[in-house]
Amino acid sequence: MIDRKAVRLRFARAAASYADAARLEAEVGERMLARLDYVKIAPRRVLDAGCGPGREARALGRRYADAELVLLDAALPMLRLARRARGLRAWWLGGAARAALCADLERVPLGPGTIGLAWSNMALHWIADPLAAIREFHRVLAPEGLLMFSTLGPDTLKELRAVAGATRVHAFADMHDLGDMLVAAGFADPVMDAERITLTYADERALLADLRASGQTCALAERPRGLAGKGFRAALGAGLAAQRRGGRLQATFEVLYGHAWKAARQRTTDGQAIVRFARAGR
Repeated sequence: MIDRKAVRLRFARAAASYADAARLEAEVGERMLARLDYVKIAPRRVLDAGCGPGREARALGRRYADAELVLLDAALPMLRLARRARGLRAWWLGGAARAALCADLERVPLGPGTIGLAWSNMALHWIADPLAAIREFHRVLAPEGLLMFSTLGPDTLKELRAVAGATRVHAFADMHDLGDMLVAAGFADPVMDAERITLTYADERALLADLRASGQTCALAERPRGLAGKGFRAALGAGLAAQRRGGRLQATFEVLYGHAWKAARQRTTDGQAIVRFARAGR
């Protein structure tokens, strides 16, 4: 189980160093944006859920210049960075209005049916209850709105988990489980796919420094609370060193991508069936 308070604290502390350290998240965000090239939508409001310092928010704002952009993050220092990303003048005078919300993904403070595109890059695996977050996305999306997200899969950091143990390295949801959650939440035509990205490091110190600087350290409720001793650190270093290939330490990240549509309503609030008639062509 994820400790929500620990997650918020980790990312609040890492706000200043996150942009430089989170190279994987930046790359995945670029790949997600490329996928939007094949989707023809014109949302009036876009939600960037787990926006971090606002890296993809800027790209989304350029892509959907007429849409209102809603930034949401549980860590207030991250949200402040996102709001300052374009500067005060650009904030007030450039493009559509922006809103900034400090909140958890399981409790999005927006009304039902108010979002045309819900976007979330590499945030869902930090949620204690991913199904609750997916249901919130479904609730706030307008009919025929799109959810697009990325998250981490089970093979992520398998090298570190094998040495450090399951109480120090998160287990991540399977692609098929996330697909089932999308269906359970009411989404139509969910699509999931995965890829593996391998980062290499000079040694275990560089890997752990990268994870700390990007806020990605253990936030499990059952994590060990005391400081790791010299014996553990020595065993960790030796175990990871034994996995080196070509003199470099490898770190595997399994990235899962998902998108799904909120189906058009079939019934009115009082239970009456909605029948749509297509205009005949001439």
